[in-house]
Amino acid sequence: MMESILYIGTDKGIVTARSRDNATWQIADRGLRKWEVTEIAVSPLSLNRIFAGTRGDGVWVSEDFGATWIKPCYGRRGPGKVRSVTIDPREPKRIYAGCEPIDVFVSEDEGKNWRRLDSVRALPFIDGITYPLARVEPHVRDVTVDPKNSDVLYVALQLGFIIKSIDRGVSWTLLDNNLDCDVHVVLVDPKDSRRLTVATGGHGARRGEAPGRALYASEDAGASWMPTAMNFAQDYCVPLVRDPHNSSRIYSALASGTAGRWHKRESGAEAIIVRSQDGGKSWQGIGAGIDGREFPETIVADAQHPGRVHTGCRNGDFYTSDDAGDSWRRLDLGLKIDDLSSLTLGHT
Repeated sequence: MMESILYIGTDKGIVTARSRDNATWQIADRGLRKWEVTEIAVSPLSLNRIFAGTRGDGVWVSEDFGATWIKPCYGRRGPGKVRSVTIDPREPKRIYAGCEPIDVFVSEDEGKNWRRLDSVRALPFIDGITYPLARVEPHVRDVTVDPKNSDVLYVALQLGFIIKSIDRGVSWTLLDNNLDCDVHVVLVDPKDSRRLTVATGGHGARRGEAPGRALYASEDAGASWMPTAMNFAQDYCVPLVRDPHNSSRIYSALASGTAGRWHKRESGAEAIIVRSQDGGKSWQGIGAGIDGREFPETIVADAQHPGRVHTGCRNGDFYTSDDAGDSWRRLDLGLKIDDLSSLTLGHT
């Protein structure tokens, strides 16, 4: 029987939970406890191979489903404070690491050797990007590779819009036309690479500098943008996930304001799970059974089981759905987490 594995990135390492029935889960392993694990990726070449980005010690790799971890580039140059880890879907030995402060590294051999894309730091506006929290520097929130063309990269910059390359990082173009500056995730339509959807933190919207709230779409590969999900009052978004069984179906989650506001009001994040059935053009609220006071920081759709979706909230609450998000039930993993940052699903 196939076993499902949830890899959970937290501010105190990575937790691995296993289940054979999606009802009973057991904590199998805990690793990298000294580090904040910001993003986790499973190799499509070997399901036992897991990559974990740490905010301070680069990218680590497990060859045994998260039981033990090594740093393949130990003693060689590589990324430090990693905020995102992206595997090229067409050339899966190639991995990108987005960093804090703003930097992008690429490895052609699954993390053994890294090359810095100096072209990113050479952009004249990069040093002018600021971030309002003293303990956080401006950083790369996401690196996205066009699923049809590995030469095309999108890099989401926290409060710096998006930079795009069509030559694998040799040169870049700033995408900021009618878009919020606080870009978190970029999603490329696998059927039409000109169609993009992005999740933003709504920084520009709250300042009256952007036309939308949290979600935007482009029909021209990022040259211009249109606000979407304007039928919701919430103006903050992080997760943006395409259903592997239906490319037109996208899941996301919205909240009112940033985390600093959630803890000051009884209603908390005022969060809602939303879903698009038309590739991001329109959105509907779903998520019956989820406590909206906590924000669903991350969503993952199961590639092996159609309709199965998991979400993890920032405080460590977990939920699962077997009907493509129409209804949810709580997953009791027996975990106490102060700050969840990432959730990735694998199988044995």
